[in-house]
Amino acid sequence: MAQKTTVPVIRARKGGAPLVMITAYDTPGARIADEGGADVILVGDSVGMVVLGYDDTLHVTLDDMAHHVAAAARARPSALLVADLPWLTYHLGPDDAVRNAATLVRAGAQAVKLEGGRRRVAVVQALVQAEIPVMGHLGLTPQSVHVMGGYRVQGQQADAARGLVDDATALVDAGVFAIVLEGIPAEVARLVTDAVAVPTIGIGAGPWCDGQVLVFHDVLGLEDRVLPRFVRRYASLKADAVAAVAAYAADVRARAFPADAESYHLGDATKAELGLSRTQSRLA
Repeated sequence: MAQKTTVPVIRARKGGAPLVMITAYDTPGARIADEGGADVILVGDSVGMVVLGYDDTLHVTLDDMAHHVAAAARARPSALLVADLPWLTYHLGPDDAVRNAATLVRAGAQAVKLEGGRRRVAVVQALVQAEIPVMGHLGLTPQSVHVMGGYRVQGQQADAARGLVDDATALVDAGVFAIVLEGIPAEVARLVTDAVAVPTIGIGAGPWCDGQVLVFHDVLGLEDRVLPRFVRRYASLKADAVAAVAAYAADVRARAFPADAESYHLGDATKAELGLSRTQSRLA
């Protein structure tokens, strides 16, 4: 078994070999991510869109997250397991945030991630004081989709870019060990990365971050309805899965499955006792 990746290990990777983060939401997904070499597995609130069928992440509850964190944790991955704090579980203040984060830690998370900049400083400080490691998230923050007017690239103007650098610095001062940068120009991500002493992990933020993260279903082609500009698909598993199910359905309808070798049979003595011929219980 590979050595367990910890928060200090991730923090120390600043400026080193790029970090690989990918989402996973259950035991098989976490096993695949871990065996594939991920450094960090994120049980993201993206589960709402790619698994639970919602149009956004706002419908995901703390119970949803705890359920999926526990499922991923049962894989016992070597990768660091980080859980998203869902919408409205940390927005009402530090006490709420610590209590809700503790639920995810008890479910198996080793750290939590939350969205927002300077306004989250008090929450980050409270979590860190409670010995709960925190990953930040800046730029396109999906829980703010209504405020942003949709999933739009952020930080495109000079003032906004400087604001992201200030937000990142404030989060680091508050105690985050890494920051996800989503949906911002590559040049701005580089400014942020150069300005902070913790790793940045990009998604739609260009090549100059300290690592990258993508959604499991996007990487594997299980999600094929949309293709964001920043996604590179490394497989087409939905198409393969549909073809496999179609072949199975065809075999069942043609009575080609199950075959004799895929069936259990009585011994000859028991068949004789039941009045069955030696071949009667087998397929014609």
